[in-house]
Amino acid sequence: LAVVAGGVVVGFPLLTALALETSSTAHAAVVVGLLPLTTAAYGAWRRGTRHPAAFWLAASGGAVLVAGFALWESGGGLSPADLLLFGALVVCAAGYGEGGRLAEEMPGWQVIGWALALCLPLSLPVAVLAMAVEPDGRLTARTVVGLAWLVLGSQCVGLMVWYRGMAVIGVGRASQLQLAQPLLTLLWAVLLLGERMSPLAPLTALGVLACIAVTQRTAGGGAGPTVVRVRRLGSGGQRS
Repeated sequence: LAVVAGGVVVGFPLLTALALETSSTAHAAVVVGLLPLTTAAYGAWRRGTRHPAAFWLAASGGAVLVAGFALWESGGGLSPADLLLFGALVVCAAGYGEGGRLAEEMPGWQVIGWALALCLPLSLPVAVLAMAVEPDGRLTARTVVGLAWLVLGSQCVGLMVWYRGMAVIGVGRASQLQLAQPLLTLLWAVLLLGERMSPLAPLTALGVLACIAVTQRTAGGGAGPTVVRVRRLGSGGQRS
């Protein structure tokens, strides 16, 4: 539970928010497009799942695309924002993997609920302090709506069903649902924020998605334990 809280509640939101101070949403979306791969890799390591060579070849291809895009956009060197984003990938993958494992033993809403409660003694005073010292920290209708969406939509409801899905079909298979995330992020950044998209951003995102799709098709292991129990109940009439 501490890994879920540190990775999903604190680490990933904090690191990505800091990165977006100096990076565009489009650039961050392509880097974060590697999250399905890192989640699957963490799940394989944590559960001892063996993947074929095609999985690792596609994984390497996706990593090269992401690193190449980051180097090109930053003029040949990694920026502090890129380092923050790559750190966010690692901690979020750990939080997703551990959350999916915990969701096999408790409902998904309890996983994220307890993680949020665990972080509350830290997050509440920090939020109050930030509002007091930030020069642009005043609340407006736009910021209230944005915060409400992040709390209720992204953090609570989104992670509740996400963890439940990981428990039912397994970490590797569930991570396929994230394949559309970079493209959708790029689209919403243009529509809502008026950002100008780099010509390389959508091409890189498509390449990353293709590589991750191959890793998911060739991933070893099957559905999680929950699915196995359901099948046994359906076929034998009682749990074995």
